[in-house]
Amino acid sequence: MSARAKFLFDLDFAAPPPPPEKVESEPTIAVKEHQSALTAAQAEGYRNGFAAAQAEARAEEARSSAAALERIATGIETLARAMGGVEARLECEAVEVAVAVGRKLAPALIAREPFAEIAQLAADCFTHLVAAPHVAIRVNDQLYAEMREQLEETARTRGFEGRLVILADPQIRPGDCRIEWADGGVVRDRNAIDAAVGDAVNRYLAVRQPAIPAD
Repeated sequence: MSARAKFLFDLDFAAPPPPPEKVESEPTIAVKEHQSALTAAQAEGYRNGFAAAQAEARAEEARSSAAALERIATGIETLARAMGGVEARLECEAVEVAVAVGRKLAPALIAREPFAEIAQLAADCFTHLVAAPHVAIRVNDQLYAEMREQLEETARTRGFEGRLVILADPQIRPGDCRIEWADGGVVRDRNAIDAAVGDAVNRYLAVRQPAIPAD
């Protein structure tokens, strides 16, 4: 039978025990300092929150101002378009009224002064036809007697020395006339004048109408 091995201890039980290990304690702070630090942290948090709220308020105010300015600009643009339409409409209406009034007044003015326009037209012709051998003027038959004397006087004052022929024509309306000479002529026709005026007005209104917005 083999001999048992002896158990040998590394510790010397006779030696004094080692000193206990030092445990580092957590840092401590006084209650007063803690309260002061807490108060400072709260104040800092309040200031940060207040600054953030102010920044957000300013940003919201800027957004509101931008939106308001955009609405104002849109409103001004809409108003400008509306005013442009109103001006165009008033202008067109004014033209139409003026033409209507002119057409109403023309017959009355011609009836009141049937010789005025004819005499003026004849005077202009005589000024440029002083050397013409003859000039024929056709007038309304009902105005023939009075127009003959006035036209002969106009020819003399304008220096016309050729032969003047004045003819009564029932086809010519009062206030109209036809002046003819060897190589030309001129006609005063109220219907043609009215048609030309109407055509010019229609062309003008056709240009201005697109500026009027639809209701």
